[in-house]
Amino acid sequence: MTRTDRILRLLAWPAAIWIVYEFTWYQQYKLTGHPGSVDFIFQPLADWFGISAYEKPFRLGVASMEILASILVLLPRTRAWGGLLTIGIMSGAIFFHTIGPIGIDPYGDGGKLFKEAIFTWLMGAFVAFAHRQEILAMAARFGLRLPGARAA
Repeated sequence: MTRTDRILRLLAWPAAIWIVYEFTWYQQYKLTGHPGSVDFIFQPLADWFGISAYEKPFRLGVASMEILASILVLLPRTRAWGGLLTIGIMSGAIFFHTIGPIGIDPYGDGGKLFKEAIFTWLMGAFVAFAHRQEILAMAARFGLRLPGARAA
């Protein structure tokens, strides 16, 4: 491992802590069915998808994925996968804020939630980049040859 890789991995800790903070903070709203979470985010999305009656499983499914990403990103052996899962979750959030019915500023607060989604996506990308060798090694185990992979 190069010196730069060691520095990137050290810097990935604060990024991982941000991800855990961000995801766990919002669990209080998702898991309890807070009206702000239900009425402004998940019910409009469920209606948009045509699954109005399934808002709760949808909301709890997202919450579960965020909890899983929080656990993965905290553990050094799974940090890369937590970063990738964070990218996936936040890509969905960013997409549905921009294309979906909830909009950039559903709470009228200047788009705080949207900005946090973008920043959290960036932190997930940074964590994944800092731990890219694990991702590349796993890809190689499945027979994928990606640029930047070290020969075994």
